[in-house]
Amino acid sequence: MQILIALAVAAVAAIQTPTLNDRVRRSGSVLVRAVIDGDTIDVASVGRVRLLGIDAPEIGRGFDSSAPFGREARERLAALILHRWVRLEREGAALDVYNRHLAYVVTEDGMFVNVVLVREGLARVSARVPLERLQELQRAESEAKAFRRGMWGSAPALLPPSYTRRSKAGRPPTSRTQTPSTRRRHRHKKKP
Repeated sequence: MQILIALAVAAVAAIQTPTLNDRVRRSGSVLVRAVIDGDTIDVASVGRVRLLGIDAPEIGRGFDSSAPFGREARERLAALILHRWVRLEREGAALDVYNRHLAYVVTEDGMFVNVVLVREGLARVSARVPLERLQELQRAESEAKAFRRGMWGSAPALLPPSYTRRSKAGRPPTSRTQTPSTRRRHRHKKKP
C-alpha cells in the first residue's frame, strides 16, 4: 500500500513539475522564404525570425560598411536553409524588441542551425536569459575559439573604402563620378 501511495505521489509530482522541454514550443514544418542577415530569416506563415541565443556580425546597409564575417554568415545561413523546410523551437519571450519571432531553427534532418553558425565562427552566443540549449551553444563557441574559426581567427582581408588600384601608367583611375574636366586634369598631370 505504501508503495502505491509513493508511486501516486511521484506521478502527480512529475505531472506538475515542468521540465525544460516543456518550455520549448515546436512548430510544424515551415518554409524559409528569405535570409535577411546571419541571424534573421523570413519564414512563410510566421514572418521575421531571429535565431535565438546567437548574434551574427551585421551586414552593411545603405552607407554602413559590413562587419567582418557579416556577409559570410548570411551566405552560410542561406546555404543551410534558404527555400527549405525547417522547424522553429521557441523558448521564453515570443518576440524581440524589433517584433521578430525568437526561435531555434532545426532542419528536417535534425541539424541545429544556430549551433552550426556558432561552431563555424560566424556567430557568437548572446543569450541574456537561461536557455535550454545554452550549454550546447557555449560548447560550439568554445570549439570555434579553440580552432580559431571564422571571427575567432584572423579577420578577412577587407579593402578600405577609399582604396583604388592605380593603372600601370601610374595614373589614378577615373570613376563614374568624375567630370570630364577632372579626368583631363588627372590625364595631363606631370609626374614628379
